Amino acid sequence: MHWAAGFPSSQPCVAELGRNHSLPLGLCGSEQHHGCVIAFPLRDNGGFMSALGSDSWWKRSLYITGGALLAAAAYLLHELLAIRKEQELDSKDAIILHQFSRPKNGVPSLSPFCLKIETYLRMVDLPYQNHFDGKLSPQGKMPWVEHDHEQASGSDFILDFLEEKLGVNLNENLSPQERAVSRAITKMVEEHLYWTIAYCQWVDNLEETQKLLAMSGPLSDTLKWLQSHLNGGIVRREMYGHGIGRFSKEEVYSLMEKDMRTLATLLGDQKYFMGSKMSTLDATVFGHLAQAMWTLPGTRPEQLIKGELINLAMFCERMRRRFWPEWFVEAEDLYYDGESESESGSSSTGLLDFGLFSQTDTLEDSNASSQSAGRTHTPDPDRSLFDSDVGTGSDLESKEPMPILEV
Repeated sequence: MHWAAGFPSSQPCVAELGRNHSLPLGLCGSEQHHGCVIAFPLRDNGGFMSALGSDSWWKRSLYITGGALLAAAAYLLHELLAIRKEQELDSKDAIILHQFSRPKNGVPSLSPFCLKIETYLRMVDLPYQNHFDGKLSPQGKMPWVEHDHEQASGSDFILDFLEEKLGVNLNENLSPQERAVSRAITKMVEEHLYWTIAYCQWVDNLEETQKLLAMSGPLSDTLKWLQSHLNGGIVRREMYGHGIGRFSKEEVYSLMEKDMRTLATLLGDQKYFMGSKMSTLDATVFGHLAQAMWTLPGTRPEQLIKGELINLAMFCERMRRRFWPEWFVEAEDLYYDGESESESGSSSTGLLDFGLFSQTDTLEDSNASSQSAGRTHTPDPDRSLFDSDVGTGSDLESKEPMPILEV
């Protein structure tokens, strides 16, 4: 993608403000991003300019406006292209996870794939370091990981990399048939449901999603507007290339509803999608359904997951409580209240933006006193999710030992 900004000047010149190969648009993208500001000379040649006079008020105003626009452009480019300076950690010590910045409402990520990989790292209890630098992988992907000075990008290849290098495998107890089913569901979620959720986030509810972007500074609103609309344009283009973007809004939501109902049927009364066994599929589905659960208030996905398909909401809450102990939500955010406004939002307490994370150091059994350990059936819509077996103490006691990083 190429951009340029122009301003009037008495002499031609070019001011190159910077280059960056990792403009953090918030979605996929592999193009290099180059920028420059070009000043074009204003020459009258006895024409229109001279007729108006060299000292006319409009000419001075034009120069002042051009200077102000240049200053604004310089600041904007600085905010977009500057890489955040953060503490360095050698990838021999822990896994470095590159991902997009945390949104403002306390949800770990607006990217289903970033949330998938970070949740997976917690599920297998691997220590990792977050880098929110917006730097894309050499393949132009996000998220991506580094370990022992090796890199892997693309969620499938990241999981293969961790399995090969560190010996972790959540699917080792699955039968060949279960693994095949797991992969089929994964592809439905990542190659189909993903686009319908992205459409809801970045096209149909762009203004609400824009509010979730975490930016500060005097031009934060402008930067949010720019980034959200860039993301929206990318989603529209990619959806059209995929094919799903050639349908109407109603048809896109119809496809989304079919996928969500399929997931609800597959989950049924089970705790996890493969029954009592946790698998990588749970991280995948959680990363996508969490967007509908906590980032799209009042939308059709939220109405479905917190209403008719409440077993999916129970699954999301179970995963949140078990693997994200620092991520808090309000009780009313666990069911659909029939309102379409989103002013209330979820409680934002701030997640661990940076620092070495290991689940064994932070995970607390906060639900050990629950008295509903044996219930796994789908509750009535009038009942609170807290009446179900969401993240109960027995859930932790009955789990199989998770692989850890040997040191």
